[in-house]
Amino acid sequence: MEKKPFLTLEKAQEIVKNVPTPFHIYDEKGIRENCRRLYKAFSWNKGFREYFAVKATPNPYILQILKEEGCGVDCSTITELVMSEACGFKGSDIMFSSNVTPEEDMKKAYDLGAYINLDDVNFVPFIERVCGIPDTVCCRYNPGGVFELSKSEDGVQVMDNPGEAKYGMTEDQMEQAFLKLKEDGVKHFGIHAFLASNTVSNEYYAALSGILFELAVRLKNKTGVHISFINLSGGIGVDYRPDEPTPNIALIGELVHKKFDEILVPNGMDDVAVFSELGRYMLAPYGALVSTCMHQKHIYKEYLGLDASAANLMRPAMYGSYHHITVLGKENEPCTEKYDVTGGLCENNDKFAIDRMLPKVENGDLLYIHDTGAHGFSMGYNYNGKLRSAEVLLKEDGTYKVIRRAETMDDYFSTFDFSNDYKFNTKL
Repeated sequence: MEKKPFLTLEKAQEIVKNVPTPFHIYDEKGIRENCRRLYKAFSWNKGFREYFAVKATPNPYILQILKEEGCGVDCSTITELVMSEACGFKGSDIMFSSNVTPEEDMKKAYDLGAYINLDDVNFVPFIERVCGIPDTVCCRYNPGGVFELSKSEDGVQVMDNPGEAKYGMTEDQMEQAFLKLKEDGVKHFGIHAFLASNTVSNEYYAALSGILFELAVRLKNKTGVHISFINLSGGIGVDYRPDEPTPNIALIGELVHKKFDEILVPNGMDDVAVFSELGRYMLAPYGALVSTCMHQKHIYKEYLGLDASAANLMRPAMYGSYHHITVLGKENEPCTEKYDVTGGLCENNDKFAIDRMLPKVENGDLLYIHDTGAHGFSMGYNYNGKLRSAEVLLKEDGTYKVIRRAETMDDYFSTFDFSNDYKFNTKL
């Protein structure tokens, strides 16, 4: 399927007059429409709620849009909790899913009244000591082994290795934790699991829900607890490549509904709420990194040198991930040239694309790197003294707003401690 930018060359040129490249830009209209598709797909479950994974795109303006569309937030650190609190999220609006958790983080989650999702059976005495036991507690499950979804009707095979993941509890530990928490006065319980990442198969959520719904029935029968919700977490991916299938959220919702009716309803558990905890699916296609071609190099290969680098988008360098690239204004020109598209870091893997076919690129052209709305800006860093870019929101009415300014050198130098005896020129 053709991947089209949500940003025109004319609009990009307008923005560049005030916001120098590189910058990340987000499409408010697309975000809102996607939220509504998700909620419609799961409208059969009266308790359904999406808890957006803040780590994917930690910006208050984005969180506010999601809040207006009925979403909660999934937080994993105290910083994410404080940001969410500032945006008006509180109580059951917040899912706190962390691991190797500091005491102050757990206390903050408890004070906010968040749903606390325990990653380890040893966290039961930990929360007893640190903050006390809430009325509702969730526990994270790890089934171990290899999770495999054979090639399905959509032609996609999913495989991941939960047995090698550091997250979650065994089923015996889940039972142990539920019994101890019940003894301590917990009234309502949740179950959570994450078994595979960035799946474009429509059948992943159904397979996961089947595992968790059956686990819920077993735990209810063994412990007698009331299971209030089951959190299917994230894992629904996006079509980074033009030839990848696009997940059909309406079908995904129908397949989970079928599992719900097959497993939970006959066991008297039709009051269980289904939660999702999506990040990539919610935001990735509705964000892009806009960069200017500054240099071209002609040696054994043809290189395009951008003013963005892996410090702005690390996924290609870190994972070898594919991100589609459009040269704005040349969308309809033939892709006749083969380039490595690079940044300026002192690392050879600082490449957004290798042997990518593009139209003929001139210095000054604006390149639009697709699908950076999640795990894009948020994974940025300051290697080589690179400064983090601005973030821009393309609003529904076609105007734009800077929702995070670019870093300056003053920001970069501000955390140095010049109060010792060394002699520095502190007027940097």
